[in-house]
Amino acid sequence: MSMNIFEQYESEVRGYCRNFPAVFSSAKGAWMTDTGGQRYLDFFSGAGVLNYGHNNDRIKQPLIRYLLGDGITHTLDMYSEAKQRFIQRFNDVVLKPRGLSYKFQFPGPTGTNAVEAALKLARKVTGRQTVVNFTNAFHGMTLGSLAVTGNSFKRAGAGVPLHHTAAVPFEGYLGEEIDTLEYLEAMLIDSGSGMEIPAAVIVETVQAEGGVNVASQDWLKRLRDITKQHDILLIVDDIQVGCGRTGAFFSFEDAGIEPDIITLSKSLSGYGLPLALVLMKPELDLWSPGEHNGTFRGHCPAFVTATAALDFWTDNALEMSVRKKSKLVERRLNAMVQDQEIEADVRGRGLIWGVEFTDRAMATQVSKACFERGLIIETAGIDDQVLKLLPSLTIDEADLNHGLDIIEQSMQAIAQADTAQIS
Repeated sequence: MSMNIFEQYESEVRGYCRNFPAVFSSAKGAWMTDTGGQRYLDFFSGAGVLNYGHNNDRIKQPLIRYLLGDGITHTLDMYSEAKQRFIQRFNDVVLKPRGLSYKFQFPGPTGTNAVEAALKLARKVTGRQTVVNFTNAFHGMTLGSLAVTGNSFKRAGAGVPLHHTAAVPFEGYLGEEIDTLEYLEAMLIDSGSGMEIPAAVIVETVQAEGGVNVASQDWLKRLRDITKQHDILLIVDDIQVGCGRTGAFFSFEDAGIEPDIITLSKSLSGYGLPLALVLMKPELDLWSPGEHNGTFRGHCPAFVTATAALDFWTDNALEMSVRKKSKLVERRLNAMVQDQEIEADVRGRGLIWGVEFTDRAMATQVSKACFERGLIIETAGIDDQVLKLLPSLTIDEADLNHGLDIIEQSMQAIAQADTAQIS
């Protein structure tokens, strides 16, 4: 199939297709196939949407049965059997075993819908306007979400001023020796700082699009303590790194904290179907009926697949598997940069890892070289200086090692080409 039809009719705003110029026709597990029969190993996973791989049978079969049985597909926020089953299953499998109690809000189909609802709710509950966000954060592309996003290119796309937020440094932003939470706390305590007590602080425990910047467990605990001390709501955006990406179902579990509001989307449906969720402490549910809504907040096929995906969380097998694979990835990536004497920083948790190259052009070059060798892997960071690994959580170790081999070969090829140019 020619790509001319896309180039002729689709907007110039398209992005990923420029980095991965193929027309894909099918996919299974960790592999994608284009119309020419070329197979590609997927270390992208739909930007974190496909934690369980492509067309996972444990999720696909319940969806097929539901559709063949004429299950209702769209209900707005009317009650449906599919929604009922999801809510019950999520409570039984995820919340109750962790001692958590939250109300559910289905705000619309995407992650930015969840963030917008969370921000509105925080302002409504507290009566305050400002929301604190962090440098290099990414929370979505609608106006409220952009206002708490750090990327200046994305923010400029809004075309209007973005107000009622205050950006503070994320952990490590000012160097390892600077405690960024001391800065935040000083701003909150000092009446001369110019910062009013905010409605909320919104944080990603791992800044995925921002360059795989990982918050330590101690930093997250202190952030939770600070927000409690000042009666500030804590919103954890778990849209990309939740649903098991860091090992545990929620990325904040290892820190032992309990956010006031949690946003989920991406891999929540488990199958690539749009679904977003806001979890809020019950006492925060001050919405009036219809005060916040969305046409596609009753997407029943996504409730069906999300319910089936929770079967992966009835025991700790997947979590332990992710933690094991995490050590493998960390070991292999560190060995690559050391053996090839490449100046780079390796960081990550679970199965989200980044390699930030001192030569800021190298990540894009390695990504391109990987694609030429049959591996799809994206870049992240403000200058796309970070090679970002997002394999499916269910990938087997043979495929995982194969992908890491391709990364190693690609790094070596780019490093050698750079050396040849210098000489």
